[in-house]
Amino acid sequence: GVTQGFSILISQHYGARKWNDLKKAVAHSYLLTAITAISLLIVSQLAARWILLLLNTPDNIIGMSLIYLRIVFCGIPVVAAYNIFASVLRALGNSRTPLIAMIIAALINVILDLTFVAVLHWGVAGAALATVTAQAFSALYCFMIVRKIDIVHTSKEDFETVPGLNRKLLGLGAPILFQDVIISVGGLAVQFVINGYGFLFVAGFTATNKLYGVLEMAAISYGYAIVSYVGQNLGAGKIDRIKKGIYTSAFLAFLTSAFISIMMFLFGKTLLSMFISGDPEQTSQVLAIAWHYLSIMASCLCILYFLYVYRSALQGLGNTMIPMLSGVVEFFVRVGVALLLPKLIGQNGIFYAEIAAWTGAAVLLMISYYINIRKFA
Repeated sequence: GVTQGFSILISQHYGARKWNDLKKAVAHSYLLTAITAISLLIVSQLAARWILLLLNTPDNIIGMSLIYLRIVFCGIPVVAAYNIFASVLRALGNSRTPLIAMIIAALINVILDLTFVAVLHWGVAGAALATVTAQAFSALYCFMIVRKIDIVHTSKEDFETVPGLNRKLLGLGAPILFQDVIISVGGLAVQFVINGYGFLFVAGFTATNKLYGVLEMAAISYGYAIVSYVGQNLGAGKIDRIKKGIYTSAFLAFLTSAFISIMMFLFGKTLLSMFISGDPEQTSQVLAIAWHYLSIMASCLCILYFLYVYRSALQGLGNTMIPMLSGVVEFFVRVGVALLLPKLIGQNGIFYAEIAAWTGAAVLLMISYYINIRKFA
């Protein structure tokens, strides 16, 4: 969240060709990211068990959950390093390197998962170690590329205090951080409700959430590209290019979401079965739950993609408050639907919480973008 906010100012300086300001913004972004990462590491380790208990995590999986979380939370500084280096690269228009880094990390993760879990039998701890190790490689790869770019070479002087700079960076990053946190808390509230439905329901919901990352992946990529594109063109004063770019992005996002939805309807059950194993009768029940949830999300996927397009456009314009408010909308809609709808139509009503949250946020963001862009005309 914070690194995406920092990239807004970096991209604006890059578009305006303010090289000295660019270096200082990068240097102070590094410092603030490090402080944030260390703070999150400490808080997460202290709160891990308490959060699992608060979420009503089933007794038969809470031990494994805690092991996994403690190891993954140790990787927070690594994740932060990747995100800040990737954000700097994207702000300069280089989205290829972060993509390559994630491909490398994904391959390493798969290989290490097979080695640690299937061969060495390290279980949940092995899966967590594989994830952290893969993330470390992605961070290192992005760092190696960043250090080769002269315009972001930082010196000791760039880290010296600049009146108002840290405040400005935090003014952009903190709302996105809050937005991400409150969206995640809303997800935890939904998880709390789901945990009360029993282990099989948890397994089905989790299986679909494994694919959620695939459904959302292209939307996240569009979002990163749009923030940098809008920020650079705003810095250069090219407002017409921003308008055309957002229109094109929305069209491409719709086509992409439609393609992914079709693939899910064709191959979704096969993909879900890769995450489900065990007793045949239980497996059948879990697959039915997972497929129901996936089909609902696939049907409404374009809403999520529009959400990312317009949220990122506003962030690129330097407006991170409305996106933050959209996170608040997501939270209240997601939690409200999760708590109320199952009482009216049964436990499957929980599946509509995500769609309702997307819709509420997307409507706010689209209206806000078209109001904001007129101010620059």
